[in-house]
Amino acid sequence: MGRKRREPEITEQALCAEYEAVYRYALGLCRSEADAQDVTQETFMKAMSASGDFAGGSSLYTWLCAIAKNLWYDRCKKLGREQPLDWDASPERDGPEQAAEDRDMFMAVHRSLHALDEPYREVFSLRAYGQLSFAEIASLFGKTEGWARVTYHRARKAILETLRKEGTL
Repeated sequence: MGRKRREPEITEQALCAEYEAVYRYALGLCRSEADAQDVTQETFMKAMSASGDFAGGSSLYTWLCAIAKNLWYDRCKKLGREQPLDWDASPERDGPEQAAEDRDMFMAVHRSLHALDEPYREVFSLRAYGQLSFAEIASLFGKTEGWARVTYHRARKAILETLRKEGTL
């Protein structure tokens, strides 16, 4: 008689330990503190109610980031936008001129990013904005770390080529 595989148990303490990291990931996706706070809170509420779905095939952090990403994409679809357009000028900037230049660059990168096919677009976003490791990205896609690295670098190269063609770089 075979042994039944025991599902990992998700404790409140384990979830709390991941809160700040998931918030930073959400902030990278949303580019807005308010949206990131909402997505993070929704992520943990969903994780608590769906804790039985966590099979332990990836780290808890990776599972939570996948939930956050799906919630954010659902929110964007519902609002009829692909990515948020808010770009908060931080106090460290050199004034409105620098903030405007940064916003132009941000928008140029996002335009070229959205012209990419999947999985390049998502892998680039997860790495550049979500700050996930290549191992975590690979886990989300069920691929190898090498695949994640190659896919990211190809996406990065395509974005740079587009920016050069547009004269942005």
